[in-house]
Amino acid sequence: MTHPTTCDDFLGGRLKILQPRNGYRAGIDPVLLAASIPAHPGDTVLDLGCGVGVAGLCLARRVPDIRLTGLERQPAYAALARRNGAANDLPFEVIEGDLAAMPGTLKERQFHHVLANPPYFDRAASTTATDPGREGAMGEDTPLADWVAAAAKRTRPKGTTTFIQRAERLPELLSHAARHLGSLQLLPLIPRPGRPARLVLLRGRRGGRAAFRLHDGWCLHYGQVHVNDSENYTPATACILRDGGELPFPA
Repeated sequence: MTHPTTCDDFLGGRLKILQPRNGYRAGIDPVLLAASIPAHPGDTVLDLGCGVGVAGLCLARRVPDIRLTGLERQPAYAALARRNGAANDLPFEVIEGDLAAMPGTLKERQFHHVLANPPYFDRAASTTATDPGREGAMGEDTPLADWVAAAAKRTRPKGTTTFIQRAERLPELLSHAARHLGSLQLLPLIPRPGRPARLVLLRGRRGGRAAFRLHDGWCLHYGQVHVNDSENYTPATACILRDGGELPFPA
């Protein structure tokens, strides 16, 4: 049975993305993740748990000529990711499979950059979503430790591995990342000035030796409160979301 979909604009219409009408629907998180990846033309990139492909395709739109691969375990979402790559004229190799049982086509490959938006919610302390697709994207089934280990294994020496995750799960994410990656850098994503971070970006390098770096937070909105119906993103954030701009980690 074919599930209803919508076609949604990302990057100010530079990407047209098919998404399930009632399942998991991508917001700004994968766009911010993609904007943070320091890829260059010709680099290989793996979007681990790619869903319908928003993060990887946002990156491919910003950086020309990357060689993009996605891994997705939900067949319907993998099929949409393939369609989205083709519809946007962006080469996108989508492999259907589970990172907990890595497909043979990926086991022997490594990439310049691996990015992942693992499920945010530990279901031992949260409520299961009623929609199976949404639950598959948001509710943790495969432990976060396995996501980190799988991402690190697929990263080539000196390559980068980048995660976006809820701030409340940062202690766990850092603990796992420190076992597999070096040169860790943390960039908090702050909703508004003076507010605590809700999301974080964590980047590491395979075999990196630099000291851990905690960067000043990236502020998503200006002003202390939302006073009207406008989105009121900061200009730098609006550039990412509307124009496909970069979200650079401080040098």
